[in-house]
Amino acid sequence: MSQLTFDAASARAVEAIYLTPDVVAQRARVIDLLAPFPGERILDVGVGPGLLAHDLACLVGTTGRVVGLDLSPAMVEVAATRLAELPQAEARLGEATALDLPDASFDATVSTQVLEYVADVPLALAELHRVLRPGGRVLILDTDWRSIVWHSDDPARMDRALACWDGHLADPHLPARLGPMLREAGFEARRTEIIPMFSPRWQPVSYAGGIIRSIRRFVRNHGPAAGLTADEQAAWWAEQETLIAADRFFFSVNRYAFLASRV
Repeated sequence: MSQLTFDAASARAVEAIYLTPDVVAQRARVIDLLAPFPGERILDVGVGPGLLAHDLACLVGTTGRVVGLDLSPAMVEVAATRLAELPQAEARLGEATALDLPDASFDATVSTQVLEYVADVPLALAELHRVLRPGGRVLILDTDWRSIVWHSDDPARMDRALACWDGHLADPHLPARLGPMLREAGFEARRTEIIPMFSPRWQPVSYAGGIIRSIRRFVRNHGPAAGLTADEQAAWWAEQETLIAADRFFFSVNRYAFLASRV
């Protein structure tokens, strides 16, 4: 596995993806599901550029508290800048499997597009359970990359590129196992749903427009070790440019949201 790392430039690239309309809509749905209210204490594990934490901090108000954690110093810097004018919010370094926070100190926790990168998900869930008060809520959202539909006239080559991309994750198919893992960690399911990222035509300002560039960068760096030659990579990407020009681009992938309560 060769997980993604984030410097200042890549952190800003992630931020740009998170500002696209379809990801903004996803964030709104996550907030709807979590249903924060004034005065709550909320933990955001994997705060990223801080967009969700900012919205949550505005909703809990100055009587509440939002703490955002991230492993990436570059991400923490972006998030901290975004949260700087909200005294009830902070972003700091931290990891999902070792939360440096007191027991039962939060009313809700949220983690979007994070646990699929974590090698020990049961430990991360145990930590979320520990820092939640009894009856507190957890919302987890991750992608199952088996759900991807990315059109190509050479599906075998596309499959090889996407198999390489799977290598950037600890578990590219986590959602299929997440329900039982939540129950084993002491949570009771309240709601589950699919949130699709769907681009039936090319739109550069979209999740698809951003993520396929990230996939290309990863495949360019790691493709040779996965058996994708430079010529194959060039042909794979050139085909996508041709499909875009011919208005034949198609991309879809599903994210899965799990809302549960601490028993």
